[in-house]
Amino acid sequence: MYVKKYRSNSLKGKLRVCRYLLDNPDTKRLVPNTVSFSNKNLTKMSEKYKSLYIKPDIGSQGIGIFKLIRVSTGYDLFSIQKKEQKRQHFSNLPSLFQYLAAHIQKKMIIQQGISLAKTNGRPYDIRVMVQRKPKGAWTCTGLLVKVGRPKKIVTNHYQGGKVITMDTLLKQMGLSLDRRKARIRHLSDKGVTVSRVLSAKKSGMYEMGIDFAYDNHHRIWILEVNSNHPQFFPLKKVDLSAYKRIRSFARSYGRFDD
Repeated sequence: MYVKKYRSNSLKGKLRVCRYLLDNPDTKRLVPNTVSFSNKNLTKMSEKYKSLYIKPDIGSQGIGIFKLIRVSTGYDLFSIQKKEQKRQHFSNLPSLFQYLAAHIQKKMIIQQGISLAKTNGRPYDIRVMVQRKPKGAWTCTGLLVKVGRPKKIVTNHYQGGKVITMDTLLKQMGLSLDRRKARIRHLSDKGVTVSRVLSAKKSGMYEMGIDFAYDNHHRIWILEVNSNHPQFFPLKKVDLSAYKRIRSFARSYGRFDD
């Protein structure tokens, strides 16, 4: 388990972060419905949404994540074990809950599934890196796009996803230069807003990696906020200037890895 060796406080717990964001009018519409894991909540959420994510409240790299899809014959449950994705079918919720309860060892959350927008047939989300130097203002220092493999339940590179620049994505979408600039500015502004809201809840925070996604109706959502050692090394190969900018900010608060 990674032990942070530099000064930048973090907010631990996805459910806690979601509640803070829901409490603020500037961010509440960005948050998918998220509740603690229980039999009652699983029943309610599975009735309301066709797909759900069941995640560790504290965790990263796609480890320990389940995706639940309601189908005509019951429920399909997808899980990640190391780098392999596994599918199981359950005819009813009681048997599904019994299985999950037996295989879950951590505090978990249940989150509304978002149908991610796609590029070249592959789902993607967008990591917005937001940082501040000591006594400085929050600044968006870089963006990267994580493109998932077809039918994979997560997009990150640990599970076979690839990283491209935001500009590459927007060119693939056929957007004009002005619209590309506007989209990047919009995401950057949202990232700074999120960082301000969360850092008001805890002092001494200097970095956040915020995962945004657009759904099939072009609505923007926050999938996750990582304030505990968000990684930026994937940018080194695709956007060296952004990588160096993030690294420069990181050095200011004592972080010397990427």
